[in-house]
Amino acid sequence: MTTSETGSGAGRFAPSPSSDLHLGNLRTALLAWLFARSTGRAFRWRVEDLDVARSATDGVAEGQLADALALGLDVDGPVLRQSERQHHYAAAVERLGEDVYECFCTRREIAEASSAPHDGFRPYPGTCRDLTEEQRAERRRRRPAALRVRTDTDTFEVDDLLAGRVGGLVDDFVLRRGDGAWAYNLAVVVDDAATGVDQVVRGDDLLTSAPRQAWLAQRLGYRPPTYAHVPLAVNADGRRLAKRDGAVTLAELTAAGVSAQDVLARLAVSLRLATAGERVDVALLLSRFDPAALPREPWVVEG
Repeated sequence: MTTSETGSGAGRFAPSPSSDLHLGNLRTALLAWLFARSTGRAFRWRVEDLDVARSATDGVAEGQLADALALGLDVDGPVLRQSERQHHYAAAVERLGEDVYECFCTRREIAEASSAPHDGFRPYPGTCRDLTEEQRAERRRRRPAALRVRTDTDTFEVDDLLAGRVGGLVDDFVLRRGDGAWAYNLAVVVDDAATGVDQVVRGDDLLTSAPRQAWLAQRLGYRPPTYAHVPLAVNADGRRLAKRDGAVTLAELTAAGVSAQDVLARLAVSLRLATAGERVDVALLLSRFDPAALPREPWVVEG
């Protein structure tokens, strides 16, 4: 897999189907599309439903894609669902071989044993790293094991198109939880590689996860993607935008008489790609798109 600015590779948007996309999600989707199309890349769509019960996602994932299409964001290739790709994650763990080990620690035990938090989480202190087979067998009788990857570094650096060179902690992170669910850090790396995604555009709340994911990509033999972590949308109080903040989804806005084109224009103004009251479409926004000119502060969404 190669990274190219002249046509190969792909970008993507990968929402969790837990609720309708709000304005902040739609803005990030638009940015992911603009970054991809402006560099000649394909644009993929993935449903990240590993942590969402299928019964709770009926119609939600389809509605999310429909909202993106209503804005004019065309998608290449089939839509992937992570819940249908679990054998690929198992195969990746097999490839890691002896670097994978069982862990029986609870979150509380990790918190009590680890040092001060880094980037909002406590690094794994290595409690189960070198257990003997007898010790593992004894612990299996008490609780199911998670799977962790044995890392060979403390930090890893990534290049972000907006944040620059960013380093982050890489501990022995979880690949599969004790309940059998595959971890986000593993799934996104495997899925991006499988679909040719070499450009990841997403909210800057996920910036701290990029070093672990890039390290894992390299360990699995993939080239880490180029990253662009974009500012979030927040409410008037500075908190991350949520449905409780009023009419913030496309369906709610449409019901209030706001068209998809009006929503696109509002997003464009927030990105400094249009002036208030201007009618736009994605082709026009693409012709104006310049990553260097994007705002770097959160977008405050007011009613």
